This record gives sequence, C-alpha cells and structure tokens, in this order.
Amino acid sequence: MPRPPQGYPVIVQAGQSEDGRELAAKFAEVIFTAQQSLEDAQAFYRDVKGRLAKYGRHADDLKVMPGVSIFVAKTAEEAQEKYDLLNSLIHPQVGLGLLSGLAGGIDLEQYDLDQPFPELDEKLIDFGSRQQMMIEIARKHHFTIRQLYEYVASARGHWTLVGTPEQIVDQLQEWFEHEAADGFNILPPSTPAGLNDFVDLIVPELQRRGLFRTEYEGTTLRENLGLKRPENQYVLAQRNTAAAS
Repeated sequence: MPRPPQGYPVIVQAGQSEDGRELAAKFAEVIFTAQQSLEDAQAFYRDVKGRLAKYGRHADDLKVMPGVSIFVAKTAEEAQEKYDLLNSLIHPQVGLGLLSGLAGGIDLEQYDLDQPFPELDEKLIDFGSRQQMMIEIARKHHFTIRQLYEYVASARGHWTLVGTPEQIVDQLQEWFEHEAADGFNILPPSTPAGLNDFVDLIVPELQRRGLFRTEYEGTTLRENLGLKRPENQYVLAQRNTAAAS
C-alpha cells in the first residue's frame, strides 16, 4: 500500500490547560484554542511555541488557531442586528444549562438573570481552563447572568466579532501580524447563512489585503496549512541505524 500523500493526517489538539499545552507541544501540528484578547492570545502563543524546542521541534511545526465566531454584514448596524436576533432566541433554561455545565454543575437558577454574575464559591467549582475563562469574562465585563450566557452561547467562549468586513478583518489581521495566531478556526454562528457571509464578505477583504490565498497551495490539508510532510518513519529509522553503525 503506498504512503498517503500527506504522510499522515494532520494532528490537531484542542484545549489550553497545562496538560493540553504540553501534549500539543510534543505531538500536535495544530492547536485549537480560545482567547478573548490580543494580550491573552499573545501570551498563549508564546507559551506554546516556547515548549516545542525541548521536543526537537521548530516553532513552525505547530499552528496556533483560535476559534472565532463572526457576525458580519455590510453595515455595523446590520451585523449587530444579526447578533441580537440569535441571542434573543436563547431560552433562559437553555442558557442557564449551558452556564451550569461550564461552571462545573453549579445551580444558577436561584439567581436573578439580570443581576451581576454572582461570586461563586470556587471550592465548589471544578475549574478547568474553559470554566476559568468564563468566570474571568463575567468579571471583566461586569456581565449579568443573561449577558454571560448570551456571550457564551454565541461561540462557547470563543472570540466573537461583530461588524463590517473591514472592521472584522482589522482585528484578525492584528492578531495574525502580532504573533497571537497563525490562523483561525471559523465558527459560523449559523449555517449555511453564517458560512456564506464569511465566504462572500470576509474572504474578499482578506484577499484584497494579501492575507489569504487566491488559489490552494496543494491538494492536501497539510499543504494548505503550510505544514511540512513528515518523513517516512521506516526511512528515518534506517538512516538512524546507518548513522549509528
């Protein structure tokens, strides 16, 4: 059986916990993560890239690709209307269930939805990276419970952008050019409409700025991500044996 053209499938790791970062540094070729600010994304980028050398890997061997949910329209007002419409469809029970799950099962029904997110007893919460991020978002933005579940529901805690193509690409470009991301995992808020909006409005603006391809670089995902084709393990083993003899 011939070796597949990509060598082996691209290895993607999702998560930003300490164990997840170490796993990505050792094995992954793409890491799917969630940050909310340029500063946090840059810190994560530096941290993960800085771990690769001890495993004999180069910084380019791992692509950092945060998730981003995009609400885009030709005007900022229309984009905001799209965002508000989807949020208005969230039933409170669904929103509370989502938050409760992310907060380790804490019952939030006892609290007023339109009061500030409560100070929870951290001893009762099984904090993971996503839970911690949710609490930090609530505190940073002074969100009510309702505002927080609307924010989280739109992209499960990933970066959410609302605006015109130019406004959104400005922010994507800033992250890309300031070592906060090597690319992005696009999370359409709806399909097919949200995906069509991205293709029709965002991609042309990215191409106009020279930030996105006009033709594919190759025929495999590996090539199009700019990842090198791994050496054949058997050829590599033979070479190492020959070098040792």
